[in-house]
Amino acid sequence: MVLPLYDDNPFKLPVKPVVTWMLILSNVLIFLVEISGSDAETEAIINAFGITPAALLDPTAPPPAYTLVTYMFLHANMGHIFGNMIFLWVFGDDVEEVLGRGRFLLFYLLCGIGGALFFVASDPDFQGPLIGASGAISGVVIAYAMWRPCARVTVLVSVIPLRIAAFWVIGLFVVTQLVNLESTGKSDVAYWAHLGGMITGAILFPLLKRRGYQLFECIREPHYPGTPVVVPLAEQEGPR
Repeated sequence: MVLPLYDDNPFKLPVKPVVTWMLILSNVLIFLVEISGSDAETEAIINAFGITPAALLDPTAPPPAYTLVTYMFLHANMGHIFGNMIFLWVFGDDVEEVLGRGRFLLFYLLCGIGGALFFVASDPDFQGPLIGASGAISGVVIAYAMWRPCARVTVLVSVIPLRIAAFWVIGLFVVTQLVNLESTGKSDVAYWAHLGGMITGAILFPLLKRRGYQLFECIREPHYPGTPVVVPLAEQEGPR
């Protein structure tokens, strides 16, 4: 298991990633509401605010459109929400920096919607509700890779902490999602939603990013909003 822990210290950034923090807080609070009641009440919440593909495509009584957003704030258990929120904590602040707060929130929600629609298209007869922020966060992860592929990220490999380049962490994440697509229907993980979120993020991020930020640049740490520092090619290659 590879779990990202941190890259920069978001509390030291000149512009604080408020939207990222509010999204994490919202997910945690809603999860606490989910688990505070009985099993029947939890199931009722998930059925009301999650997405069921078969119901979504039913022309006679489709669920409300808001479920395309509300589903991504629901989680099945502690492991589910912890895994999603740690990825959002590590990668969200950098993407929010590039997009700005309003655009980042829009980007996050659209990636989640894109993930849901991909999942529905992959299994339109699926009867169980889809929940979780994975589609939205997959979009955030891809955006981070497009912005800071060479940033150093501290990850936990089994129980060993390592600091490695972001493209290795994110590359492994992407490959894992692609390899596991064939297990759809045999697993509780909605890999098609992850893929949909990644594709949506890859399309939207270049369109929504603010001016002055170049994609696929190797950035020296620390970096601050509006002042990207590019490592010269000659310095990367070393003396000749």
